[in-house]
Amino acid sequence: MRRRRRFTESERAEIWDRLEAGETAASVAGVFGRYPSAVRAMQLASGGVRPAPRRRRAGALDLVEREEISRGLSAGMSLRAIAAGLGRAPSTVCREVGRNDGLTRYRACAADRRAHRRARRPKVPKLSRCRRLHELVEAKLSLRWSPQQISRWLQSAFPGEPELQVSHETIYMSLFAQGRGALRHELHRALQTGRALRRSKQSLPSGSGIIPDMVLISERPE
Repeated sequence: MRRRRRFTESERAEIWDRLEAGETAASVAGVFGRYPSAVRAMQLASGGVRPAPRRRRAGALDLVEREEISRGLSAGMSLRAIAAGLGRAPSTVCREVGRNDGLTRYRACAADRRAHRRARRPKVPKLSRCRRLHELVEAKLSLRWSPQQISRWLQSAFPGEPELQVSHETIYMSLFAQGRGALRHELHRALQTGRALRRSKQSLPSGSGIIPDMVLISERPE
């Protein structure tokens, strides 16, 4: 069976723009000639929240520096001399060359592509790394605390322990995003919405939360 192609980065950006503007998954899918399930799957993969743009880690080697390393190796320079020219530690250049085919086969573009792929590998969520934090968050979710309440409570209860601090967004993502596995998925039912997918405020139907023919308290009889 032929596999459906994935959305490109530009398509993903446009899809999120349309969803955040209030369009439905079905209408957005029609624009791209796809089934609504394809858009739904994209939403579920990030818990209904637009993924943050990827940024190169501060201090990481970039392509320009890798090209300088490649030229230096071709010219017969030592790793220490190349590192000095880049203003980098010799150990940084040594690791870079060692993990990318060594002195004679190092290529800047290939090394940069590998670094990009490594950066995209899933990272272990904070709630999975720290068992105590995991248990604290699950206990409060079971009491129907919101992620915002839990995050603020952790800040006040454990001010000097950064390993026990977590943002409300991280809690939401651990509940909703597929593959995160940090929190028991059924705990999303303890949230006020009870939904397994977050929705933007713009996507809520017009008039949501408004009682038909509502009479203001000031106009009601005593």
